[in-house]
Amino acid sequence: MSRDTRDRSRLGLRCFSCQEEHDPAQLNNVCRVCGMPLEISVPLPKGTPEDLIDTALESMWRYGTVLPIPADRAVSLGEGWTPLLDLGDGVWVKDESVNPTASFKDRGMSMAISAAVSLGAEGFAAPSAGNAGVALAAYGARAGLPVMVAMPEDTPLRMIERCREYGAHVESVAGTIGDAGKWLAEHGNPQHFDVSTLKEPYRVEGKKTMGYELYEQFRGELPDVVIYPTGGGTGLVGMWKAWNEMEAMGWLDGKAPRMVSVQAEGCAPVVSAFLRGETKTVPFPSPETKAYGLRVPSPIGGFLCLRAIAETGGTALTVTEAEIEAATSVAADLTGIDFCPEGGAAWAGWQRLRADGWITDSDRVVIWNTGSGRMYSEDVS
Repeated sequence: MSRDTRDRSRLGLRCFSCQEEHDPAQLNNVCRVCGMPLEISVPLPKGTPEDLIDTALESMWRYGTVLPIPADRAVSLGEGWTPLLDLGDGVWVKDESVNPTASFKDRGMSMAISAAVSLGAEGFAAPSAGNAGVALAAYGARAGLPVMVAMPEDTPLRMIERCREYGAHVESVAGTIGDAGKWLAEHGNPQHFDVSTLKEPYRVEGKKTMGYELYEQFRGELPDVVIYPTGGGTGLVGMWKAWNEMEAMGWLDGKAPRMVSVQAEGCAPVVSAFLRGETKTVPFPSPETKAYGLRVPSPIGGFLCLRAIAETGGTALTVTEAEIEAATSVAADLTGIDFCPEGGAAWAGWQRLRADGWITDSDRVVIWNTGSGRMYSEDVS
């Protein structure tokens, strides 16, 4: 695949935290000054959604006019444009399990790999609790470049084997995704570009397409509440960024949805900080949950999740392992959707908020199912 030589002067790249400017024509990870995530900015076009959305593309690349990489430069497997299922009574489920590798991680990895390839990356690496590693392996294979994934040793076998089937080198590491990240920093190939969650600026750009899709699928409106299971937080941050862009383009007539972060009781850095009224997270001690995508004890973008929740008038709450297990089963039975445990956590959060009255009968609510429950099976056939 040839290097992208188009003019990148239209792109901006600066730190989400200290605002330090960086060169978007170079491969960048975190801010060189403060070590926080970087934000890509694309000059927003003028025009209506009808003018700017390429409806001929049934993928996230239909929003190419607001993305940093155009559709014709995409490393794509057809990710995005996933179903929004109406359950009645003001409740919808956004089902990301139908993405090419069965999770929402495909959106971020497609964008990150597309951008990195265009900037000359020669290989990729990331720690992963499961789905992100599978997506990285698949999109690395699509780009024809090597991939190394470090995964906690208790990651479901199906996910580990899927990574290997796509040709990735997988290293099993004792501990959490944080320990896997430390292993890569010490032992990984320094020539491989790090595409860890929010440690490069493009995955959030892929995730923001989820916000644009809701707008389009709600026929030019947005729901009142979005309930999102939160690990690293790129989905939460991406949708918040999308709605800010839509407001700037004059697409929105009303407020953005109230954003709800749902975390497992055994690993809740965002919720803990929210309940303390703080603006940044601290590492969560002894993290433990079988919803592996939520077992992120030190999210680098935790401060951005808290900012998104605050600016939209949202909230954050924890659910127990028993609640997650029960809700995953109930949600699958009621909807016919292949719910993952993280999606079950979001369902449990919706049940709690509805019972508490934080969600009312008049609210339109979207629950995010971020992946496939089948990926948690130990059956790798």
